[in-house]
Amino acid sequence: MARLNVNPTRMELSRLKKKLGSARRGHKLLKDKRDELMRQFMELIRENRQLRAEVEAGIAEANRYMAVAGSVMQSEVLETALMLPKQEVELEVSEKNVMSVYIPVFDTKYRTTDTSDIYSYGTAFTSIDLDGAVSALSDIFPKMIRLAEVEKACQLMADEIEKTRRRVNALEHIMIPDYEETIKFIQMKLSENERSTTISLMKVKDMVLKQSHNFQ
Repeated sequence: MARLNVNPTRMELSRLKKKLGSARRGHKLLKDKRDELMRQFMELIRENRQLRAEVEAGIAEANRYMAVAGSVMQSEVLETALMLPKQEVELEVSEKNVMSVYIPVFDTKYRTTDTSDIYSYGTAFTSIDLDGAVSALSDIFPKMIRLAEVEKACQLMADEIEKTRRRVNALEHIMIPDYEETIKFIQMKLSENERSTTISLMKVKDMVLKQSHNFQ
């Protein structure tokens, strides 16, 4: 807590009181923003944890199927089967504003809604385990997109929470105490000046009275 280097005048006192009021209002708004960001951040963290577990489980399942398919199919046949995909996916990226944080929104559009389009090969020369691997990956693909969206949102919100926390601390522990200390100092100085002026006026009055008495 440090006193600001200002002149102890009534004008400066009025100016600092206005700044103190603004600082207190800003402090409250920033605290509310920080608390709401933390609430939404924790919700995203919980969703992120669940999505990551589901995605990792889906990838592990796809890997198991693919390992079996690779053991029963020739590598050339496996590579040929997966060479030309039938399905196409477009990813559109937009943003939404959450407490002044612009987080990404990923929207996927498929070429067709036919679920059989995920299989780009015939079934005559392929293993059913390859179908299982492709199906497992297809099932978790939307969750992978959502996971990427949530993780980026968590990163951006964490950065904003840290910035907001620093601003709150600066107001709470530096600016507001400095304003309060300076206002207290100015008020004390003004009171001293008023007392000094009053004493001086009383002395002048006494001198005037004495002179008036002597003339009589």
